[in-house]
Amino acid sequence: MKNMVRWEELAKLAFAWWISIQAGYSWWLFAACILLPDLSMIGYAINTRAGALLYNFFHHQGVAILAGVSGFYLHQPWLEFTGILLFGHSAMDRIFGYGLKYADDFKHTHLGWIGPEKTKEPSL
Repeated sequence: MKNMVRWEELAKLAFAWWISIQAGYSWWLFAACILLPDLSMIGYAINTRAGALLYNFFHHQGVAILAGVSGFYLHQPWLEFTGILLFGHSAMDRIFGYGLKYADDFKHTHLGWIGPEKTKEPSL
């Protein structure tokens, strides 16, 4: 099942890149900006709850679609490109197993734990 999800996310990433080209953006702009949404991890400097909220906002595919469609209909190219980029970035992250974050730990995502198998020890 994990491989099927990865293939699906790869198709979304390719689609986002293709849409950015069809919208008139240079082919390299998408690649140059693809890691920018990870700046949202700055919230983890406050705590894991704030980090998860900020990270999840910028990695939610629904937010990405809303931004892209809004930019298209409002004739705001920066918003349109932002939506396309956020969508592609979230798909790229999910290819590598990085999902939306739970507030307890950065490595705890909706796709499971990032890294080696992890079990939580009970707190003393």
